[in-house]
Amino acid sequence: MIEPDKRKAIFLLHNEGVSIRQISKMLHVDRNTIREVIRHQGETPDALRKDRIKLDPELITRLYTECEGYVQRIHEKLEEEHEIRIGYSTLTRKIREFELGKQKNERCDRHPDEPGAEMQHDTTDYKVKIGDKQVKVVASLMYMRYSKIKYLKFYPFFNRFKMKCFLHEGLTFWQYSAPVCIIDNTNLARLRGTGKNAVICPEMEQFARQYAFKFVCHEKGHANRKAGNERSFFTVETNFLPGRSFQTLEDLNAQAFEWATVRMNKRPVAKTNLIPGQLFEYEKAFLIKLPSYIPAPYLVHERQTDQYGYMGFDGNYYWIPGKKRYDVRVIEYANSIKIYQHRELLIEYNLPPYGTKNKLIAPPGEPGPKYQPKHRKRPTMVEEKNMRAVSETVDIWMNFALEHRSGKQKHHFIRQLFGLYQKLSKELFEMTIRRAHTYRIKDIDTIERIAVLQMKEYQYQMPSAFIDDKIQNRQSFIEGCYTDEVDLSVYKMNEEEDE
Repeated sequence: MIEPDKRKAIFLLHNEGVSIRQISKMLHVDRNTIREVIRHQGETPDALRKDRIKLDPELITRLYTECEGYVQRIHEKLEEEHEIRIGYSTLTRKIREFELGKQKNERCDRHPDEPGAEMQHDTTDYKVKIGDKQVKVVASLMYMRYSKIKYLKFYPFFNRFKMKCFLHEGLTFWQYSAPVCIIDNTNLARLRGTGKNAVICPEMEQFARQYAFKFVCHEKGHANRKAGNERSFFTVETNFLPGRSFQTLEDLNAQAFEWATVRMNKRPVAKTNLIPGQLFEYEKAFLIKLPSYIPAPYLVHERQTDQYGYMGFDGNYYWIPGKKRYDVRVIEYANSIKIYQHRELLIEYNLPPYGTKNKLIAPPGEPGPKYQPKHRKRPTMVEEKNMRAVSETVDIWMNFALEHRSGKQKHHFIRQLFGLYQKLSKELFEMTIRRAHTYRIKDIDTIERIAVLQMKEYQYQMPSAFIDDKIQNRQSFIEGCYTDEVDLSVYKMNEEEDE
């Protein structure tokens, strides 16, 4: 295809008397093409296909509605009822051109910064080095649109209850709220629909009513509607996370709280040089003052007490005072739990640091319970470590054997293998595992047969037990020599049995 500018140049050269041969040499264009350009006076002709099918937009729209958007059925009805033969790919392209079944990509409106008008909330995922491990965390950030103040916290996972707890902590910290909270189309707060047609869950509507605001979802694809929040996440990536070390999740959140509420409150905004903390003091007159007390969000769990007085919750075991086996109700808050029995508060516990599992938790300042809980998990880390330390071959084989095992299946396998390990000497155990690794075997029964086979093939003899010659000089042995003989007369035994 020849560009429009070159077409006009060919036509102008022709009008100036330049021959077609010369134009062809100058512009490197075929002579027949030059004659065609001259015939159209340098204009680009409309390339019309003779076999092009023209579709009536009204017909396609009506069929789209009748067939509920199924293009294959529309294609069949066009051929059978309207005798219009058209390629399937051409039909789908036409439906896209008519914008049927597709939301129009409209421009995002601009909203001016007005004091007390709105706040914004959003989440994003990060991989943060906590201690020696890279951990995936969810950053939750709330932002006042006008004053630019922030509240930031990290969670190992984020759900509707975590969202409630975060908003409660942030708003009660500020003691003020805006009438509108802009969010994306997350199912944590949205029941159905998107954008202006979004319907908020009644549970979240009731929650927001306590703080005198309502959730508003921005239009789909218009993330810039909460651009302040998005820009805040960029600041987290470029200013908070780099150059800081975190030992635990609690340490990460402590540093995030200080960074968001102290450091960033005193840091001037880039373009205006206004300080968010001072702007917030001005904006308070336009915001909604919260009541002095708002009940914190909570979840209710039903639990049973075992015979030793323990109650399991979130992988740990909490001791319940008393002597009876209560059916208790656990009220879970963001950082603590309260245990009730018949509306009577039995005890309250602070939740342990994140990642704490299989721990016995007793009331602070009191001696721990005497007995272990009935259903306490028994980890197998020590057994696995001891077996892996036998040799490198055993370590490699255990990686192979445990590759597709997890949970109870893994622990059961390790306990069975450790039982075999205790029966055999280290040399025989290593020989057995080496052969199992050669033949890719990970069945315990087969491994036991391999151990027996190894003993037969190599005429293996179990090492004799070590007996201390000085055992007769021990005080316990001397005292045992002078004890009375056992009286077996109380047992009535048959003569055949005696023989």
